[in-house]
Amino acid sequence: MKQITLCALMMLFAGLRMIGGNITVQGTVVSATDGEPLIGASVVAEGGASLGAAATDYDGNFTLTVAEGTRLVFSYIGYRSTTLEAAATMNVRLEEDSKLLDEVVVVGYTTQRKVDVTGAITAVDMNELAKQNENNPIKALQGRVPGMNISADGNPSGASTVRIRGIGTLNNNDPLYIIDGVPTKGGMHELNPGDIESIQILKDAASASIYGSRAANGVIIITTKRGNDLRISFDASLAAQFYTRRMKVLDADGYGRAMWQAYVNDGQDPNTNALGYRYNWGYDASGVPVLHSLSMNKYLDSAGKTPAADTDWFDETTRTGFIQNYNFSVSGSTEKMSSFFSLGYYKNLGVIKTSDFERLSARVNTEFKPFGDVVTIGEHFTVNRTNEAAAPGGFLENVLQANPSLPVYTTDGEYA
Repeated sequence: MKQITLCALMMLFAGLRMIGGNITVQGTVVSATDGEPLIGASVVAEGGASLGAAATDYDGNFTLTVAEGTRLVFSYIGYRSTTLEAAATMNVRLEEDSKLLDEVVVVGYTTQRKVDVTGAITAVDMNELAKQNENNPIKALQGRVPGMNISADGNPSGASTVRIRGIGTLNNNDPLYIIDGVPTKGGMHELNPGDIESIQILKDAASASIYGSRAANGVIIITTKRGNDLRISFDASLAAQFYTRRMKVLDADGYGRAMWQAYVNDGQDPNTNALGYRYNWGYDASGVPVLHSLSMNKYLDSAGKTPAADTDWFDETTRTGFIQNYNFSVSGSTEKMSSFFSLGYYKNLGVIKTSDFERLSARVNTEFKPFGDVVTIGEHFTVNRTNEAAAPGGFLENVLQANPSLPVYTTDGEYA
């Protein structure tokens, strides 16, 4: 009986405490840097907004009623969150999140803190680009930068057309490329993606204040890697590429029947064709043309060296392509000096036979600071050798339209 009475008293005491234990909190949230009030700062009871939540007004003031002993979480964009126990009066000072605000971005021939940037800048995650095994780092940006249109011709070199601000002139609409502070017009497929530290795109007109009229089509800023802690790295990758879908085309028999119908529709004699087809045809009782049978000459030329065939030109001219990519790099640094050295090899055998792209590249980046940040001496040096065999324009269109009765080789082993 005594135990039951004791439990009842404890539950009554807890209930009275819950009923009478609320506290009204009034306070101000300001910046610890300059003491200015933070408008719209969040004040939320630890455990969820359902236990109490408020936002600061124009003067940084807030009022909130919560249970005694509740801990309040104060947060604001660009500032570190802090958690304090609720009190009747609270004056909170939030510290800036220097890691976020002091993040450095490249904006021209120099760098700026992210908090100071007012232009439209997009930074690209290089770790994501490395997964694509592209030899052209710009082509690898497809679908990753809002408002940036990139189109490619499908050749192994990865050559691409970039439009950041649309079509603004009848002349050149390509963006300006800046590599380590130096403007360039070279093809980006010559640059080894493994040497790139960051890529940033300046999309708005503010970039013209740095580069003038050359920035009218936007600016792509590429920063290559520099020496860091002692590190030796090697990576290799192998990828295969092929057509996932292909258009079905006619064989030699189907091609001949379609050609017969075309001749008849045009009111001409089908047997006057120069492709070696011979037709046995006539008209039925209703006057409708009817093809009874077709045949082909054994040889398509008078010399008897080009035999008739049934060639699948798509299979004869395409293949499974393979991409090889190898990168080796060494980097190191001291208080006054940093260096980076890399070697890269890239080989792309295209899906169209005889098309390929090969690149051998080397890069040396060194920096020496004898007097701290006052003077920097060094060089960013790169050399590369490329070899490319591109497929001719309209190649696949011609392949799909090619006459299947033509052979690939003559009886002498030469191309027909």
